[in-house]
Amino acid sequence: MHLLHQTLPSKFNLKLGLQVAAIVTHAPSSRDSGKKVLPSPVAQYALDKGLPSHLIFSPEKAGDEAFLSALRELQPALCITAGYGNTLPTKFLKIPVHGTMNMHPSLLPLYRGAAPVQRALQDGVPETGVTLAFTVRKLDSGPMIASKRFQVDDLIKAPELLSFLVSEGSKLLIRELSSILDGSAKSKAVPQDDSKATLAPKLAPDEAWLSFNQEAFVLHNKVRAFAGWPGTCAKFVVFDDKSSQEKVLELKIITTRVCQALEIWDGEQDYVTFKKGSLMFPCKGDTALEVISDTIL
Repeated sequence: MHLLHQTLPSKFNLKLGLQVAAIVTHAPSSRDSGKKVLPSPVAQYALDKGLPSHLIFSPEKAGDEAFLSALRELQPALCITAGYGNTLPTKFLKIPVHGTMNMHPSLLPLYRGAAPVQRALQDGVPETGVTLAFTVRKLDSGPMIASKRFQVDDLIKAPELLSFLVSEGSKLLIRELSSILDGSAKSKAVPQDDSKATLAPKLAPDEAWLSFNQEAFVLHNKVRAFAGWPGTCAKFVVFDDKSSQEKVLELKIITTRVCQALEIWDGEQDYVTFKKGSLMFPCKGDTALEVISDTIL
């Protein structure tokens, strides 16, 4: 979350003569088996760019009075949120002079929530985008001032798509900043149609497992969607003809491709085959999931 100020001196400058008054991000976390406590990537980036540490806030809750008091003293012109993940209280939303702007990586009102890019890929959408909307108390449902659409390649994964949408959303934000700051954005903002809203709940680790009684394209989309976290996994049984023993292997599935016309020979449709350097998993509807890249867990 960025707080923009029009006069605060800082080395951390933006275009249009604006400067970052402060940054709100997640608290430092333990890494390397708990031996080091490091700032969030956003905080580290801000520090590297010269933003003083006292202007980087990590409140436990956005409604903490000490945090809100410090925020009022800064008198920010505008607040910008992107993937912050916490609900902003009314007390917060009243502080920025020109309101709070949310850069959301979906075509609102579609995919409101914590995982819009992942859930869109999981659904196999052919198109997505990024939307700028004013932040209100209701989840991702504020009036929209601009959006941009993009076609979705059927091989792109969530981390790459998210990075692309954030980059494009930043360009869109810079384009619209002048209208936000002169107040004209509020008059042109379009209310969202709540009847068309869909939700994008956060991902859960127990969703990572693949079930091959689904069609291959469903599994392929899930691999793409879950590529950043939590990943996708599969179990299969390896049978040793010589010893007549079975061993269960767990694979982390990294990259896949859909085969629409799987050639099945001599009743082998229940078996995983190895073909041209890839594992071929038979799936529902005479389809197969070709696993191009994986690792044993």
